[in-house]
Amino acid sequence: MTPHDVINTLLRTEKGTLQQPSRKYLFDVHPEANKIQIRQAVETLYSVKVAQVNTSRMHGKLRRLRAQLGRRPDWKKAIVTLRDGHTIEVA
Repeated sequence: MTPHDVINTLLRTEKGTLQQPSRKYLFDVHPEANKIQIRQAVETLYSVKVAQVNTSRMHGKLRRLRAQLGRRPDWKKAIVTLRDGHTIEVA
C-alpha cells in the first residue's frame, strides 16, 4: 500500500483544530491500514516525525433517502501526535 492509499484526507473539523496546539492531527485513513503503515505514510507525505498513533473505527450513520433508509459507509479515523518542533501546515 502506498502512502497515498493509506491516508485518505486530513480531517478539518472543530475538534481537530482544537487539538492542533497539542500537536495532534486527525486523518481519515484506509480501514485496513495499521498504526505502523499510518505512521510511515504521515512521515513520508508531510516530512514530520510521529510520536504516537491512535486509531478508532467509526460506524456509518443511518440516513433517510426519501422513503428508504440508507447508511453511510464505515470508516477509520487516526489521531496522530507529532514530536516536539514538528507541525503540519493546514491551509
